[in-house]
Amino acid sequence: MLQSDVVCQACNGVSTTYDPFWDISLDLGETTTHGGVTPKTLIDCLERYTRAEHLGSAAKIKCSTCKSYQESTKQFSLRTLPSVVSFHLKRFEHSALIDRKISSFIQFPVEFDMTPFMSEKKNAYGDFRFSLYAVVNHVGTIDTGHYTAYVRHQKDTWVKCDDHVITMASLKQVLDSEGYLLFYHKNVLEYE
Repeated sequence: MLQSDVVCQACNGVSTTYDPFWDISLDLGETTTHGGVTPKTLIDCLERYTRAEHLGSAAKIKCSTCKSYQESTKQFSLRTLPSVVSFHLKRFEHSALIDRKISSFIQFPVEFDMTPFMSEKKNAYGDFRFSLYAVVNHVGTIDTGHYTAYVRHQKDTWVKCDDHVITMASLKQVLDSEGYLLFYHKNVLEYE
């Protein structure tokens, strides 16, 4: 469950909404803030995704606390996580001026902890460690291309799926690939 907190800059009133998600779509392009930095890792992308964003004077909202239109900030965090999380790295950029593929290398880990991106970091219920189990890649340009996938078959065995051809793959090949969709599963399943 995705949590969105909008904070009024006048009275610090917080409006919180919750939305389900299928995947987490992460921007790879330069930011207009923080010196135009482009992300280098999946963690960089997640930090940017969950960073507070100033909405500006053109996007004033009516604060439910002070009952007036005010500037605000918006911040995403993750309230709950599914057993499988998919990350969509936005490699295709469409604008009025240009359509292009972003081919920059984004490093992604085999295992990582999602706790820093959770809404409640302290006293958070559960274990938020995840392991990589599949990577979908796009090879080619924005106009023409081909999809392949790496899938973990057993603990340390990876295979490459390229149409009807399935071959063995090394972890290095997986981690060196140009990930488009990354699939992680929870290390510890919890039951209610």
